[in-house]
Order: sequence, then structure tokens, then C-alpha cells
Amino acid sequence: MQASAKRRPGIIVSACLTGALCRYDGGHRLDQKVLMLSMEEELVPHCPEQMGGLSIPRQPSEIIGGDGDDVLDGRARVVDTEGRDVTGQFLKGANEFLGIAKRSKIKKAIMKEKSPSCGVHRIYRNGILVPGKGVLTAILLREGIEVISNEEI
Repeated sequence: MQASAKRRPGIIVSACLTGALCRYDGGHRLDQKVLMLSMEEELVPHCPEQMGGLSIPRQPSEIIGGDGDDVLDGRARVVDTEGRDVTGQFLKGANEFLGIAKRSKIKKAIMKEKSPSCGVHRIYRNGILVPGKGVLTAILLREGIEVISNEEI
């Protein structure tokens, strides 16, 4: 790289898409299309749920009473399968993730579809896929960061 070349800020991405073992079940969702992007773009992987203090593995969670926008506005909450309210951890992780994006001047994110944190167009509610976005996606969009589903690559 030439000294005068400016480094692009990169793309912030759901860590599970890069092969990180951070999903609720201790697994990953490695996405080859995301990995191919890493040849052209700097990827900045993070897991918002882990950043919020949730363990790996952990009980799966769903948004009850709406979607990520409703959680941000206090009209819905995130609850795990054992009935524990984990809204605080989801909000903390989303805010931590947003802080990294802002400090790094990142304007684009690739998120894992169907996740209560990262879902872009669909999330699970009562075990059924429904239209809606996750908590992290909602906060990123409110802050003007472009969010793309891994299914749209």
C-alpha cells in the first residue's frame, strides 16, 4: 500500500458469518460469500450478544411484542427460552457494536438474517419466521449505517 493511499473503514459483520463460534448453540454460520468479500474489503467481525455479556452457549432468544425498533422504544423485550428477560444484554451489545462502528467510521454492516440481534428483514417469534428486524440492525439503521442481510450478498 502506498503511503498516500487511504485505508477504507471496512464493513462490520456478524462474527458468526466469519466462522466465529459465537452463536447461541456454540456454533457458527460461516458464509462463503462473506469470506469472499474479505479479499476486497476489511471485515470487522463482532458478536453483539457476546458483547452484551451473554454466554456461549446460551439459551436461544426471541423478541416478544414487536421487533428491534420496538425494543429500542421500550415497547418490546427480548426473552430466552427459559423465560429470562435478556433485553438489557441485547441493548448493551447493540450499543457496544454501534460504538465500534462509529469509532471506526464504518458505514456498512452485513448481518445474519433471522437473528433477534442481527436480523434485517425477518426474525423468529414463537418459533415462526416473521417480518421484522433485530435489535442491533434497528440501532444501526437509526444511526445511518447501511445494513445488508447475509442473504442479499
